Amino acid sequence: MKNYVKEKLKKKETVIGTFFELGSCQTVEALAVSGIDFMIIDCEHGPFDTESTLEYVRTAELSSLTSFVRVKDITRPSILKNLDLGAKGLIVPNLETVEEAKKLVEWGKYHPLGKRGVFLGRTSGFGYESLAGNIDEYFKVSNEETMLIPQCETLGCLENIEEIVSLEGIDGIFIGPYDLSTALGSPADFTSHKFKDSLIKIQNACQKANKPCFIYTGTEEGAAELIQEGYQGIALSMDASFLINAYRKTLDNLKK
Repeated sequence: MKNYVKEKLKKKETVIGTFFELGSCQTVEALAVSGIDFMIIDCEHGPFDTESTLEYVRTAELSSLTSFVRVKDITRPSILKNLDLGAKGLIVPNLETVEEAKKLVEWGKYHPLGKRGVFLGRTSGFGYESLAGNIDEYFKVSNEETMLIPQCETLGCLENIEEIVSLEGIDGIFIGPYDLSTALGSPADFTSHKFKDSLIKIQNACQKANKPCFIYTGTEEGAAELIQEGYQGIALSMDASFLINAYRKTLDNLKK
């Protein structure tokens, strides 16, 4: 159940990940070999559902690659099932209100933080691991080693960011720059004052709450800048883009 990303964040290390879109256990193995810290299995925009996600999570557990799942919606089944199958963290899209964030904690954290439904499944060795013998300790470890991370990509989340990130049980914030810039009225304009001021507001809220701030970028250059700006987690592009860009670059060089 160990969450390597959370361990690195506690040591003030920057973690680098990518979005998982290609849908193959061998791709998961390749990502693990690369040394990347985390992958985000995309159940919002990607084609994956619970059974396929389980296989990718299980493959990641053979290494120190941390598996996050971007859930398809903010509902109890989406939160509960992905935690039960072993995801170390959930990226939760389209969150708007403090009440939705409170529901996320209610569904995603065990007693006393929340009301997550009790299930001694694969994360407890189906109830046979020693940890499962002490239910209070099992709850405590489960709450500590799984992360609930809302995406700040809506005006509602932005307006309520201080209260949302300060909630006990919320473990960080993930900035979705494309949707956030769209919500601000300027799609993909990452240079506008309104967008830059919003990023500062989110970062300040995370720093005040002492919780990590993750963000997406599509380029290595963008990632380097964001690291310098103090973001603790960088989701760099997606596996499909890396594959396409690597072959395109090689082909361009060979055809010169």
